[in-house]
Amino acid sequence: MNKTQPTLPFWQIWNVSFGFLGVQFGFALQNANVSRILSDLGADLHSLALFWLVAPIMGLIIQPIVGSASDRTWNRLGRRRPFILAGAIAAAIGMLLMPNAPLFVTLMAPMLFGAMMLALMDASFNVCFQPFRSLVSDMVPASQRNAGYSVQALLINIGAVIGSLLPFILTNVVGLDNTAALGEVAPSVVWAFYIGATVLLGTVIWTVIRTKEYAPEDYARYKGLNVDDATQAEKTPFWTLVKTMPDTMKQLAVVQFFSWFALYIMWVYTMPAITQHIWNIDKQWFDPAYIASVGSMPEFVVAAKGAAGDWVGILFAAYSVFAAVFSVFLARLADGFGRKTIYAGSLLLGGIGYISFLFFQDLEAVHVNLLITEVTVPQGAVNLVIPMIGVGIAWAAILAMPYAMLAGSLPAEKTGVYMGIFNFTVAIPQIVAGLTAGWILSSLFDNTAINIILVAGVSMICGAIAVLFVRENELNSQQAVDKEL
Repeated sequence: MNKTQPTLPFWQIWNVSFGFLGVQFGFALQNANVSRILSDLGADLHSLALFWLVAPIMGLIIQPIVGSASDRTWNRLGRRRPFILAGAIAAAIGMLLMPNAPLFVTLMAPMLFGAMMLALMDASFNVCFQPFRSLVSDMVPASQRNAGYSVQALLINIGAVIGSLLPFILTNVVGLDNTAALGEVAPSVVWAFYIGATVLLGTVIWTVIRTKEYAPEDYARYKGLNVDDATQAEKTPFWTLVKTMPDTMKQLAVVQFFSWFALYIMWVYTMPAITQHIWNIDKQWFDPAYIASVGSMPEFVVAAKGAAGDWVGILFAAYSVFAAVFSVFLARLADGFGRKTIYAGSLLLGGIGYISFLFFQDLEAVHVNLLITEVTVPQGAVNLVIPMIGVGIAWAAILAMPYAMLAGSLPAEKTGVYMGIFNFTVAIPQIVAGLTAGWILSSLFDNTAINIILVAGVSMICGAIAVLFVRENELNSQQAVDKEL
């Protein structure tokens, strides 16, 4: 009987991760537009970071639970697919409801309803994320691991490009309005979330239908386990797993802290940063108390916020395009130069990209042909596409390299729960950023948002340095069994 896990054709690897395209489509819509939605519903700059805490808190709670549960789930749908499908359905519901928060004003304040739907979306995204990571580890043999996570990174970024661009396209091609009065949500954003929910469900259903997970006895044979070890991962207490996590995971945790701290700041504060720095809008127009004191925002401020919000989608799409292109070459580069070298270099370029935001200010209005439409924006907005090259390269590496480096050090029968625990290294830095970034911005930088982007750059460079101290440990499946006995 063949004990060697079969290699997969390219399109089978593609199908394993295809649903992640839709999940990231929805996540990109959230990243590019939640600050905009919550700001329109009445949140100030300090509270934005606190609202965004919902995402990492949900990840911290959900992913280890889902990881442990999926490790010991074997039913007609498989091991990971039931969780992926359930998470996608719940996320789609949240995406349909969140932009309609003003309609529920009779039940609760729109901003509170928006925060609740953000929590639902993030919990659901996390139910999808963790099993997708583990599904690649389950299905793809060690010899194809770089390729498997690189394809996943490529699909993630394709979804991110489309999701980030969608509100801009709906405004400038379809003709939907991109502005909103305080307490409302722009129609372009509302319809973008409807489309995102549809794409998310469709792609996840494709993966569920087109991917056949291994039966317990096949999985155990390919990973060098016995069937009981493969199906009874609950024997080890959770906190024991945390205390005895592999050294590689602990070392990667330091890298993850600095890189995800930076990403959180980017997602929360790019919109106000470029509105102030590139569109030259005074920071007072991000203070709900000031706006209330003067009665309303001037038309030029409303228009600038709408245009800047759309341009954030362009910038986020740009870094996702660069990430997708880099992902095509990432596996070969990692095989040729080593994962650590490529990972550290990528984070360094990302940090330089963030810091360079400061130097691309140019208020001169220019006419830009984006092929699908033409817009007039400040030259500085166009210039910011350049830093997105570095940010995109860093993002591609963050999506693939830590998981490729980690997977070889994990015992196969506990891959799901360990991948869930590893999400602590994604969630905790975001929680720290959420609790501190608003204070840093208001107390140290007087709400000048471009300065907090510089903090993100320094943090990303620290992550690049930390990569150099990671030691990879390739634990084969039989060694994992021996370790557990």
